Order: sequence, then C-alpha cells, then structure tokens
Amino acid sequence: MISYDFEYYKPTSIEEASQLFQSLDEQGKEPIYFSGGTEVITLGRVNQIITGAVIDIKGILECLVLKKNENKVIIGAAQSLTKIREVQLFPFLSKAIVEIADHTARNKITLGGNICANIIYRETVLPLLLTNSQVVIASHNGLKQLPINEVFNQKLKLEKGEFLVQTITEQSEVDLPFLCVKKRRQWDVGYPLLTVAALTSNEYIKVAFSGLCSFPFRNQLIEESLNNKQLSKETRIEEAIQRIPAPILDDVQGSAEYRQFVLKNTLLDVLDAWEGEGNA
Repeated sequence: MISYDFEYYKPTSIEEASQLFQSLDEQGKEPIYFSGGTEVITLGRVNQIITGAVIDIKGILECLVLKKNENKVIIGAAQSLTKIREVQLFPFLSKAIVEIADHTARNKITLGGNICANIIYRETVLPLLLTNSQVVIASHNGLKQLPINEVFNQKLKLEKGEFLVQTITEQSEVDLPFLCVKKRRQWDVGYPLLTVAALTSNEYIKVAFSGLCSFPFRNQLIEESLNNKQLSKETRIEEAIQRIPAPILDDVQGSAEYRQFVLKNTLLDVLDAWEGEGNA
C-alpha cells in the first residue's frame, strides 16, 4: 500500500500533458509521468518514489502507436511489452522483451516505462541502440526527434517536464540478423545475470549489454575490439573486456568474476554464430 496521497491525471494530448506537468510542478507537487505504473506502485510502497501527482500518458494517441509506416516501425511509449511482442513488427525487440519479468507483469510494463525505469536492466533499450533508432520526446516547447545513441547515456537524458512519446526504427535496420542472449544463474525467471544483444551489418558486429554494469550500454570501443579479425577471437574478447566502461556488477545475482566468465563465453558464442567456430 502506498502511504501517501497523490492526484491522478490522464490527459488526451501531448500539449495537455506538458501543460499539466508545468502547472503541477509550479504547485510543488513534483509530478511524474506514468504509463504502465509498475515501478511507481512498487517503489511508492517503500517511499523510494514520492509524488503529489501522476500524469498517465496512456490516453495520448501518439503514445499508443504501433505500426509500420513508410519503411519505419513506430512504437508508442505507452504500448505494453506484451502487445509489442504479439504484433511482431520488431523481432529483435520482441526477443529482448520475452524474458523480461513474467507474462502478467509484461501486460502492464510499457516500452517507455522500461526504457526510463530506475531498475538497472532496461533490456528493451538494447535493440534500439543497436538499430540506430530515433526517439520522439515531448516537452513544453513541442516535439523533438533525436537518435537514441545521442540521448541515451546510462539512461535516457530527459529534461524536467519531458517524456518519451515514441521510438522510430528504419525497416532496413529491423531486418538485420540479430542475437539476444540472456543468462541467469539458476532460474528461468527473475533478474538476469547478464544480457548480451548483438546485431550484424555488412559483417560488422554491434553489441550492447544489460546486467553487466549498473546501466545498459553500447560501446564502440568494445565493438572495434570484437571486429578486429587480425586477432584471435579469444584475444579480441579479452581486449573488449578491458574496455568495459564501468565496474562489473558484484551482487546477489553473481560476483564480478562470475559475470566476466559468463560474458567471455557468451561473446565467444556470438562470434562463432556469425564467423564460424575456431580462431579468426
């Protein structure tokens, strides 16, 4: 049970949502945007999220789009993970979604909620980073469309009052070969030890990670190491590991040493899948 009272609003347009946020913020209510609500409810119960007002974006049509249009796949931030997977417009994203939480939770968790969550994993961002997707962001000044790789650094960099409206991905990127491997220590459900997402374009392998550090990320230096075919696969992987941009997690899911061991084997599987077994 949430121990404090808050006001609930469900605007029907982007403009109304932005104006509501500004007004509620001026009243000192510290409003937050709300789509699936799973994290707001969970963290609100333990007072890790405290707010005087929530603004539900599920009434905004632009946030509920789920379609292919002019060789682009457009997905609204308020679409549930279950619905996105059922429609199968973006198989790479669907693969990343399938093992997030359980089916009941995925019915409520939304794309925008997962990308902007406080939880460290946020696996849905991995395919978007690798396919050079665009994000549409709303603010009191209107809409802006930007490459996700420019505005996602450990988290989606939103200014106060801004919210994610949509993601846009070129169909040519959606059609590229991909892998998404999630490793758990013991169970088929629960938090992962590590997720590695990979995509290949013109024989160049791109990779992104979740659960390895305290945030999901894609790193071009790691990709350069993995694509250096003048070296053996083992050497490329060792060099890539040296380029991990933050400390490897060491927690109840697994020690840093164990994560690194699993990472080595997973990256070797990725390279073998696209280059064949054996050294380059």
